[in-house]
Amino acid sequence: MRRKNQSGLTLVELIVAFTIMSLLTAMAVPVARYKVRREREKELRYALREVRSAIDRYKDYSDQGLLGPPKMDAEGYPENLQVLVEGVKLSGTVDKKVRFLRRIPKDPLTDSYEWGMRSMQDEPDSKSWGGQNVFDIYTKSTEKAADGTPYSDW
Repeated sequence: MRRKNQSGLTLVELIVAFTIMSLLTAMAVPVARYKVRREREKELRYALREVRSAIDRYKDYSDQGLLGPPKMDAEGYPENLQVLVEGVKLSGTVDKKVRFLRRIPKDPLTDSYEWGMRSMQDEPDSKSWGGQNVFDIYTKSTEKAADGTPYSDW
């Protein structure tokens, strides 16, 4: 029996409220995980596009002869990703350098700056780098996307 001036919740009311809160939390967790995953995928797509376009710009400059004679086995592609950041001296100029990237982007899936690389001489689905040049990059993550494709195939 309650007195009129006392207030509070009964045990049953507390159990019902706790159950409702638990159900709402259980429904929110998968949505939050999905959102985080989608954000990481978006960052991966952006990083891949940024580096690949820098590699393509380097190749275009090399094909036009603006970077001087290409090194043997490089076929006009950069030797490594750091070359894109440090820049390359333009041929016919004294001290003018062209930089293709400000920095190597971080891989959002592995949380590192290490990317898998393929050279022009490697197989298209190779997971090891021949070391001659950088034709393409991929993430070293072994996770799969929601559609079942490995992120390393993106």
